[in-house]
Formats: sequence, structure tokens, C-alpha cells
Amino acid sequence: MTDELDRVRDHYRATGLTDRLKTALAVFGSEERRLKPEQLATLDQFHTRGLAATAELANLAVIDADMSVLDVGSGVGGPARFLEATYGCKVTGLDLSEPFVEAARYLTARTGQDDNVSFETGSALALPFEDGRFDAALLQHVAMNITDRPLLYREIRRVLKPGGKFATFDVVLNGGDPLYPVPWAKTPGESFLLTAEATCEAIEAAGFGTLVRRDDTAAAKAWFAELRVSGPPPLNLGIVMGQGFAEPTTNLGRNLMQDRLGILTAVFEAVPVNGAIPGKV
Repeated sequence: MTDELDRVRDHYRATGLTDRLKTALAVFGSEERRLKPEQLATLDQFHTRGLAATAELANLAVIDADMSVLDVGSGVGGPARFLEATYGCKVTGLDLSEPFVEAARYLTARTGQDDNVSFETGSALALPFEDGRFDAALLQHVAMNITDRPLLYREIRRVLKPGGKFATFDVVLNGGDPLYPVPWAKTPGESFLLTAEATCEAIEAAGFGTLVRRDDTAAAKAWFAELRVSGPPPLNLGIVMGQGFAEPTTNLGRNLMQDRLGILTAVFEAVPVNGAIPGKV
């Protein structure tokens, strides 16, 4: 497990990230000027379809102001800031990459959301939180880097309250071998994809009942097609990941267009201790 975590850390090392963000954000004025979360949306949503996907997932999970939410694999904090700004909930982000966590804290200070949004460095396979702490958890484009899916999903179940919501938006195997590199892996040896069916089975086996499950591949294809025509915005994920990010992103789009990969959106409910399985919707 240690070797796997080290490979993931290396992939997302992002040396000098906070300094790059400071330089890029100079277009908005001085460091003292408070930013709005939506001003960062083109560079802080590290997944297909960006902010639109986060907003849909949060809506499906029925997030509200009374919830304490965990964002697993929080990147530079875009989804966490969106949730707090939109719903008024408290959000904790966790990421394996120290540069990402540092950058997330910096951006959250710039948006003035420090009181309700926090970030910690840690592994999704050993969440540094007590049992039953959170009302909801989000996982977006993270599981592709994790080989021990049963442990990942058991850990998320452990930190959720009974009846808590687990919302995931992830890349899944669809048909054929993926083209590499992709945003989460340079080679097949760093990528641990499952089919949508196998993903949902692993989640249910960890103590969840399925509430919502849908195939969002078509929406992702449309997003990539539009991006190919319009080109990336000036503030984009290349600032986060550095030079060379264009090829992996292009390959992800090709994999989707060729039906090698798909996109799964799903929401689950933590099964109560008595073992009752919620009905599917």
C-alpha cells in the first residue's frame, strides 16, 4: 500500500503550485482582494464537466446547511468551497497531496471561507476521522487511483452516520483498453479502473444501499466536444498540474468518445446498524 500511495503522491506533487496560483490570480487584483468561489471554478474543479458535475452531485445527495460534509480527494478545494457557498454547510476536504492541501487553504483564505471549510492531508484508505462524524461524503474522480476499493468504501462508510449520503462521480471501464496517459495515470500500471457494475457492487458490499445510479457518459462526451471547439479558458487545470497536462486531458476525451471509458454518477445511503437496506430509486 505504501508504494501505491507514494506513486499517487508523486503524480500529484505539483511543485510550486501555490506560487503558480498567486501569479495566475493576479488578474483579479491584489492579494488582499477577496475572491468569489465562482471566479475559481475553471481551475479548481478537478474532474470531467467541472462545476456543473459538482452541482448536480450535491443536488442528488440533497446537501443542506445542517450537514457536515467530507470531500475525499479534495484537490485544491473547489467542490468544498462550492458546497459551503451554496448550502452553508461545514465541509472538510482530505487529500493525499500536501501541495494540493496547501493550495486549497490558500484559495479558501482568498474567498474568506476559512471558518466553515478546512483541509487535511491524509489517505482515503485510513481516514483520520472518528466513526460516524459526517452526514455526507463526496468522491469525484478519485477511485481510479486506488486499487483497494473495498477498503476505500469501508472507510467512507465508517466515518458516515447511519443514513448518511455517499455521492460519487467517477471514471469507469466501459469497453476496450484505455489510451494513456490520462489525468490520473501516465501508464496502465498506475490506473485501477472498475466497471460501473463492479464499482456499485463494491460500494454496496461496504454497507451502502443505492439511491441513485446513472450513466453520465453522454454528458461528458458533449462537454469534451464543446471544450475542443472553444479551447480551455485562461484559468484552467493546466495551472494546477503544470505543463504537459493537455495530452492526458485529450486522451480522457478520446477514451470517452471511443467508449473505452464511461462516467458513473451515483448516490448511496449508509445502511443503518440494523442492516436494513434502503430501497433503490
